[in-house]
Amino acid sequence: TRRPSPDRYEAYCTAGARIHEELRALGGLSAASNCAPRLAADATTPILHLATAEGLSSGERLEGDALLQELARRYVAAMEGHGGAANRGPAETSQLRPGEPHGYRIPFNPTGTGCGAAMRSLAIGLRSGCGRWGGVSPSNGDGAHPPPTPLQVPGRIGRGTVWGAGGAWGYPLSCGGAELLRILPHAWDYVEGEGVAVEENAAAWDFFGDTWRRYLESRGLLGGGGPPRVPSLPTPEERDAEYVRWALGGWAGRSGHDAPMVALEALLAAGDSWEELCARAVLHGGDNDSTGTIAAGCWGLRWGLSRVPPGMHRHLEYRQRLCHVAHRLHALAWGH
Repeated sequence: TRRPSPDRYEAYCTAGARIHEELRALGGLSAASNCAPRLAADATTPILHLATAEGLSSGERLEGDALLQELARRYVAAMEGHGGAANRGPAETSQLRPGEPHGYRIPFNPTGTGCGAAMRSLAIGLRSGCGRWGGVSPSNGDGAHPPPTPLQVPGRIGRGTVWGAGGAWGYPLSCGGAELLRILPHAWDYVEGEGVAVEENAAAWDFFGDTWRRYLESRGLLGGGGPPRVPSLPTPEERDAEYVRWALGGWAGRSGHDAPMVALEALLAAGDSWEELCARAVLHGGDNDSTGTIAAGCWGLRWGLSRVPPGMHRHLEYRQRLCHVAHRLHALAWGH
């Protein structure tokens, strides 16, 4: 379903227990898995994630301004192919001007607290870990406010980048949050070095890091070690109550700071169980398609598709493109 704006929560089911009841009435997750899934016509984030991955895996090894222009071009083209950027895509996409000097920049948006960037940055970590290529991340969505360009350093908005690199390069998932905090100063160096909307960013900067620091400390993960202290939260009601504690405006997982928190919480609790991951990351009363996207992407890096019901991926829209770009990213990252 579409993610609601804060003033439209009443149009959506905000009770995880009711969602689980409805799923049971349908015959459970295995029965629902028999439905042929799509990326969904209104789910622009998967389309932009695919555009990001294809831009990163293009034939040329683009860097810097050239790479940002290429990704901006692909974003605009992707949205024009799905009803038009102004009507279907994030508002920021319609402001991109690929081909113009700095046409990948968008104005600072003090209300841009969404989680879109966290949902579509996993491919960056697949490209080349958190090193040289980890310095790019798609826009729109942050724990506080977005930096001044649509493609930015992870840390502020690329949680998926860090975890993607961890899954692909062998780092423990429990280290992801601490690594995120470690690279935040590098993200600030980038924003300050660009010299665009520095004061606006500075005023909003601390929220994200402070919120994540408190969360990681509560889970015993601030030092990057373990084992994590993740509460069991066995019922949907308990999970809803815990997730909303981290949220802005009472909508768990809607913002760039807490959508990855919900995803990480679910990943740490679910282990190798796809069903448990879905129960915790998808079937809750918050912005569940967002948290599910992040969690499932990271889970897949560790466990692959063998544990996922075939009906959930065999007929996926754009499956051929997705497989092609995945193989291309793997080949570029590993040098073959």
